Amino acid sequence: MMDVMRRLHDACAQRAAQARVTDLTIGLGYTAVAIDDGGLGLAYTWFDEKACCSFMRGWDDAEGAPATELLERLLSADGFERSVGLATVNALNHAAAGRLPADEGPAGALVRGLRVARGTKVAMVGFFAPVAKVLEELGAEVAVVDAALGIGDQRTFGERLGDWAEALIMTSTALLNDTAEELLGQAAPGVRIALLGPSTPLIPEAFAHVHVDVLAGMVPVDAGRVLRAVRHGGGTPELQRFSRKVYWDRGEAASRRAS
Repeated sequence: MMDVMRRLHDACAQRAAQARVTDLTIGLGYTAVAIDDGGLGLAYTWFDEKACCSFMRGWDDAEGAPATELLERLLSADGFERSVGLATVNALNHAAAGRLPADEGPAGALVRGLRVARGTKVAMVGFFAPVAKVLEELGAEVAVVDAALGIGDQRTFGERLGDWAEALIMTSTALLNDTAEELLGQAAPGVRIALLGPSTPLIPEAFAHVHVDVLAGMVPVDAGRVLRAVRHGGGTPELQRFSRKVYWDRGEAASRRAS
């Protein structure tokens, strides 16, 4: 997803040069970056294999420095460093993301934006139990792959993206581990696509070339409690208690522009 990462980087570069990092917290579950205007961003902490005790090398103390250096990590080939870069993007975009509409319920924006109804064939990358429950209650057919949980087969899932799926819901963690580009490339033309989770960068223009229909993310509203949850190894259930779920919908945005 280097095209997406480059677009995210370019969208935030000017702001990064003017903002200073006030906090960098790398937790076992999520990474958080805070900047001096009150912006706070999250991203999943990606680990491949822990081969040594040191992860970040070749940089000085980030806290107090311009956000530029942390933003550059977004373009790294290393998933761990991308986590820091993506959290920085979300911190820099915090105010804009906060102006997006609230996403009510576990899957409200996804159901509307992806036009999910009885019989809709939905492929899900990353198992979101509350979302899957809503989809199944609606009568949608759901196929899931989640390597971390040992669910599904990647090859079979890729084939279904090409000849079965009508909608694709993908965890934004896939932006960090080089799987998103492959999966999007396997999706047939016309498949409706959503990115979901606290890592989601809510910058629609970065996804214009891959035609993502829905971005569903999370904006921290209680910085102290969010940072504490990150320090304590908390995940999505803990973070969402102190955050606001928001979304961007391509169809709704086009309707607003037309009116």
